[in-house]
Amino acid sequence: MTKFVFHPADSRGEANHGWLQSRHTFSFANYFDEDRMHFGALRVLNDDIVAGGMGFGRHPHDNMEIISIPLVGDLEHQDSMGNSGVIRQGDVQVMSAGTGVTHSEYNKSKEDEVRFLQIWVIPNERDVEPRYDQLYFDEAGRHNTFQQIVSPNPEDKSLWIHQDAWFHLASFDKGVTKTYTFKGENTGLYIFNLSGSLNVEGQLLHTRDGLGISGTKEVKIEANSAAQFLLMEVPL
Repeated sequence: MTKFVFHPADSRGEANHGWLQSRHTFSFANYFDEDRMHFGALRVLNDDIVAGGMGFGRHPHDNMEIISIPLVGDLEHQDSMGNSGVIRQGDVQVMSAGTGVTHSEYNKSKEDEVRFLQIWVIPNERDVEPRYDQLYFDEAGRHNTFQQIVSPNPEDKSLWIHQDAWFHLASFDKGVTKTYTFKGENTGLYIFNLSGSLNVEGQLLHTRDGLGISGTKEVKIEANSAAQFLLMEVPL
């Protein structure tokens, strides 16, 4: 039996630190809701805005798969593995924290804000060797289709993580309808609508709404307007 969990945009947790404005789909930092701890292996989905010249100082992580997706602007990254660089709109970054890593992320611009998604996925293996990777994904590759950006398979052309999870980005024109077919066993699909309006199996999603779906093997998605969205299939 198909099950749905709907998270309207305005129901998310909120943090405003001046230099950082963040909306939390799941419990994070000072935001706690026992009914919104995670969706399967999807533990954190933060929608962040960082002011010009500001950012997150060096801080530690372990045993988590961390995915960052810049939506607007450039994010400067440094970590204890010796990686240093910039992730820009169109790039996707993954980091397997494993046995432990420290990193910092700053807005590269001194004037303009940067907006990005910070996503944590619980790994299927603990204490792995930390690793870092990033790739650029052409927006044309997601036009009216599902563009894979993350998978469990190092052989894929997308990025990979230590979990049986598949992430896709999509940009649909108004009226386009596609069916997403699940790739894993005992997985659920979380859809985060970045912009526009979607009809997902009868549930309307507006900008920044989220919807978790389980108990099925395929999901029909229709764009009521031009829409951009992120699909995250994760083990339950």
